Amino acid sequence: MRKRAYRSVLAAVTAVSAITLPLVSAAPASADPDPAALSKSITAPMVKRHLEKLQEIADANGGTRASGTPGFDQSVDYVAGRLRKAGYQVTLQEFEFPFFRELEKPALARTSPAPKTYIPATDFATMTYSGSGDVTGTVQGVDLVLPPTPAPSSTSGCEASDFAGFTAGNIALMQRGTCTFQVKAENAQAAGASAVIIFNEGQPGRDGLLNGTAGIPFTIPVVGTTFAAGNELAAAGTVAQVKTRTESDLHRKTRNIIAEHRSGDPNKVVALGAHLDSVVAGPGINDNGSGSAAILETALRLAPLPTKNKLRFYFWGAEELGLLGSEHYVANLSAEEKAKIKLYLNFDMIASPNYTFGIYDGDNSDGVGAPAGPPGSDKIEKLFEKYYTTIGKPFVGTDFTGRSDYGPFIEVGIPAGGLFTGAEGIKTEAEAAKFGGQAGVAYDKCYHQECDTIANINDEALAINSGAVATAAVVYAYSKELPGGGTPGSTTPGTGGGGDDHDHDHVVSE
Repeated sequence: MRKRAYRSVLAAVTAVSAITLPLVSAAPASADPDPAALSKSITAPMVKRHLEKLQEIADANGGTRASGTPGFDQSVDYVAGRLRKAGYQVTLQEFEFPFFRELEKPALARTSPAPKTYIPATDFATMTYSGSGDVTGTVQGVDLVLPPTPAPSSTSGCEASDFAGFTAGNIALMQRGTCTFQVKAENAQAAGASAVIIFNEGQPGRDGLLNGTAGIPFTIPVVGTTFAAGNELAAAGTVAQVKTRTESDLHRKTRNIIAEHRSGDPNKVVALGAHLDSVVAGPGINDNGSGSAAILETALRLAPLPTKNKLRFYFWGAEELGLLGSEHYVANLSAEEKAKIKLYLNFDMIASPNYTFGIYDGDNSDGVGAPAGPPGSDKIEKLFEKYYTTIGKPFVGTDFTGRSDYGPFIEVGIPAGGLFTGAEGIKTEAEAAKFGGQAGVAYDKCYHQECDTIANINDEALAINSGAVATAAVVYAYSKELPGGGTPGSTTPGTGGGGDDHDHDHVVSE
């Protein structure tokens, strides 16, 4: 190809006001395939058409695209169909997972001594895999630490011995800390509890709503609450009502989509992924239709181009229940297959309405939270930093916890990176000054809710971040040197935390 034509495509940085996605001149000048099909770039309306289709699918299926529901199956059909038509080799990887959904809003109330009704999603929330029931009973605290102390963490309910003297039929009240919610709930159920309430610990940063997962299906109600609600219910002589109506299925089936480009070196795989499923409560257009739509449009635009390296696109199932799709995929890769994947790029929520431009902190340059990712993750972070710098946009690091679908990849030593515009966290004054938007308001106030619709998408964030997705795909599709030049296949010391839960919700333990 003509180098001049290649550079002209990659150097084209067009105005965001035109909603056109820029590409950054970051690929090696020696690249020789001709990416002429990208000369017109990708536009946000192209990406948004996919979001509109996902919204239509949700609207036709009870407002959800959650794994295990017809809405997700139709989302798979749409994405896989578009990729097949574009010439990709598409594999649908089926796996079983423990399905869960709420069938009606839960209830929690203190019936005596002074009646009080608690508010769902504000004071309390049903834990994932809670059982169903309508229980009224005496609340019995289990090894509580009240008032809370800064350290050590509460061990409430972590040992069967904590339930010595527990009265069967009572509602077990436990405090967050030390062990998983599953262990606490299992011990309570074994002791004859009629329901389980787990409240936040009460330490700074651990006093708000506890919205978590019980890990496995239970037969009794299991809910999480704020510290304030739990502290009230801990008063001697309290009687409460707990009501949940849920559905769990240990053997529900769902699918991952794996799409391979028809050209490129199969021993040098450049992988991009996003979870396609929503939560049951809503259509999931920002979380994570946004990431899925961006990588889908990127894949479609790159389909006719002869790439140097093998592009592979993943659309994960059952992420919202604990990264189950990506974990299943990575767990079933041979050592040889892992070694071929030179990097993994993850895009989970890239168009939040009150956004920041967050880049996964692969080198732990901020020195806060999770440690650095596998070697090469720092290079991925720097590529995205160069992208934002080139188009004159600010950016921040976001902690490289491994708690989105890149988690299983970094656990086996594959370098990773990606973007995140924020979820239920609150935007600070400093962030508002840097990125615009509203301080004191969630990055996405519709996170995991019914209102996460097409109206919840920020078009500017979608345009800029879809450009980042396309840029990274093009750069790595033609690069002679890739971040994962070594041989992955085993856990890399010093990497970020594992994929136990989502970057922005559904904690499973202390």
